[in-house]
Amino acid sequence: MPSPSSTPIYFEVAIQKIVREEWGYLVSSLISLLRDLNLAEDALQDAVEAALLNWKKDGLPKSPKGWLLKTAKRKAIDRIRRDKNFASKANDIKLLSEQNNLPKESEFAVPDERLRLIFTCCHPALDHKISVALTLQLLGGLSTAEIARAFLVKTETMAQRLVRGKRKIKQSGIPYIVPEKEIFAERLDAVLSVLYLIFNEGYSATSGRKHIRIELCQEALRLSNILYKLCPEEPEVKALLSLMLLHDARRIARFNNKGDFISLEEQDRSLWVRPQIEAGLSLIEEALKMGEIGGYQVQAAISAIHSEAKTFNQTNWHEIALLYDELYKINATPVVQLNRLVAKSYITSARETLDALNMLKPTFKDYQPFYAVQADFFKRSGDLKAAKKSYLRAIKLSGNTKEKEFLERSLNKILT
Repeated sequence: MPSPSSTPIYFEVAIQKIVREEWGYLVSSLISLLRDLNLAEDALQDAVEAALLNWKKDGLPKSPKGWLLKTAKRKAIDRIRRDKNFASKANDIKLLSEQNNLPKESEFAVPDERLRLIFTCCHPALDHKISVALTLQLLGGLSTAEIARAFLVKTETMAQRLVRGKRKIKQSGIPYIVPEKEIFAERLDAVLSVLYLIFNEGYSATSGRKHIRIELCQEALRLSNILYKLCPEEPEVKALLSLMLLHDARRIARFNNKGDFISLEEQDRSLWVRPQIEAGLSLIEEALKMGEIGGYQVQAAISAIHSEAKTFNQTNWHEIALLYDELYKINATPVVQLNRLVAKSYITSARETLDALNMLKPTFKDYQPFYAVQADFFKRSGDLKAAKKSYLRAIKLSGNTKEKEFLERSLNKILT
């Protein structure tokens, strides 16, 4: 029974936080139970709406996740009963009604349940980009806007892709069953993309007041660890886990005691978690020795160079630039080009790389990181007027409060 709170609670905020942080648990449990993506998603939305009404009146339940799961199950039964094909689904209702053994709170996080469901979502019948985007939404809990940013497309474009993906699943009758390990290989690329993008969104949140969403980073790391145990001989699996460990080891140093973001250049490297860095370095060394070079291995190697540098000025930018050249051969994306130019700007100068940077501008019309890089290039080149203009553009495009505050502080430094 829910117990009314003795102090006022902003229930909408509480529910949003629970849903945002636990979405993957909730929707994966429902998909496992219902075997129907759309029904699971709709039932969970119904449960959230019910929570807004009930929790405000009765207080937060002891187990919000358990309450939402049980309510979503009842909502799913109601939806099946209202379906025009009710008669043909009578057995489904009977089975659901009799299924009273919903997981206990301690059992919601079945070690590999969500990872296996990610494999299920990454069905080969779906276009790779659609399956990755759809999985990020369903199991990663990312919003359409966050996913759109990851793919460098407009939110409206991504919304259409997601709708098409769900329609394809329904029309093609793609089953939502736990796949056997034997078919992991054909879906591995898509699964790695999902885990990579979930971690990236956690490490540098698109929106909200926090620059980092720790729960997403931890979830991506947890799932990657499980995947590594399932596929220990896959070099790209080793590399992705290495990449996450190396980045996550620097997490604490990325913020001061006020929660303000600190750039890599200004971080206190004594705060970096050395045992985690050593674990990441060991994994990438093992992966590279396997002789099948892939994109995650190159990225992890780049992160390893940053992690081994005792100071920012001791960073081996020559080696990083060469690695970005290799990464571009594997994954010729504008983002890789942008990062490669950043590395080269520390070998030659920001002024000498400005022309090449400006050639990318049409590709990054509304991409905030491009304008932040451009502002830094202008600042290092001594063109403070142009730097100001780029900073203002970056600030306007930023949807994250901490990121915006960091850019504003950087702008103020060149104005004073």
